Amino acid sequence: MERMQRRKKRVKWTRIIVLFFLLMIGSVGAYATYQYKQGVSLAEGGKFKDETKKAKAFQGENVKLGRINVLLLGSDSRGEEHARTDSIMIAHYDQDTHQSKLISIMRDTYVNIPGHGKQKINAAYAYGGPELLRQTIKENFDIDLNYYAIVDFEGFSKIADIIAPDGIEVDVPSKMSYGIGTTIEPGIQTLHGDKLLGYVRFRHDKLSDFGRVQRQQEVIGKLKDQAMSVGSILKLPKMLGVINPYVDTNLDTPTLLSLGKDLLTNQSNDIKTMRIPVDGSYTNEQFKNVGAVLSINLEQNRSALNDFLSL
Repeated sequence: MERMQRRKKRVKWTRIIVLFFLLMIGSVGAYATYQYKQGVSLAEGGKFKDETKKAKAFQGENVKLGRINVLLLGSDSRGEEHARTDSIMIAHYDQDTHQSKLISIMRDTYVNIPGHGKQKINAAYAYGGPELLRQTIKENFDIDLNYYAIVDFEGFSKIADIIAPDGIEVDVPSKMSYGIGTTIEPGIQTLHGDKLLGYVRFRHDKLSDFGRVQRQQEVIGKLKDQAMSVGSILKLPKMLGVINPYVDTNLDTPTLLSLGKDLLTNQSNDIKTMRIPVDGSYTNEQFKNVGAVLSINLEQNRSALNDFLSL
């Protein structure tokens, strides 16, 4: 009789524990859904709605040895089909070492575009979207890309405000206003959404695109630090909700969640950054029908890039 009672108690407690975990799972699911919907409401008006043709066309290589390369493109084209991309980056992540790396390719880099001859590298996107740009990077720099993501700049400011609601502190070297739709005064500033976007887009100073690339890498690194310091894994569903209408990508949501969770829950080193072309490997030249370009030592840059990714 005692044995029967003990067994009933064990069954009762087992049921209670199972119910508790089911409630917990349901609560987490409900919270994630609520956060995602909040993000979607914040992103109302996003530019990218249905980009499945681009996703199907992108022939990314399979991920090898847990090393993921994502082609990141920044655009304010308002959905135009044949616009040149404003920013070209490769985000590299090693799932074993948890090391993140970011390579910026100057948009005026003069390279061979398959089927189109020598052009500025950002023309590849205008001619054939992310797939032709992938082919161009592979041919010139021997780098395999697995995924792509095109980010509308309006979405960047919204995402930045979710990750860093108190803003990002930067040291503005000089007054910025031309071409960015806002005015940023010089000195140490804490910037939010639109002003932070203006900071990373401004290029009308003595450093031109080189300064803009530096600022883009600086802000991405600080946003990553902010995300990790505040335990932003709880914000992932909300961020995905905001991101979705502003990003055209072939990364599916489960992969995005997995990568985001991995980055935020593992002790990752600071983002290592690189710029193509590297110092001492290019000259400024002008060509008819192309304009001002960065004429590069291709072998020197290819070698430097491969060395950077293999470290």
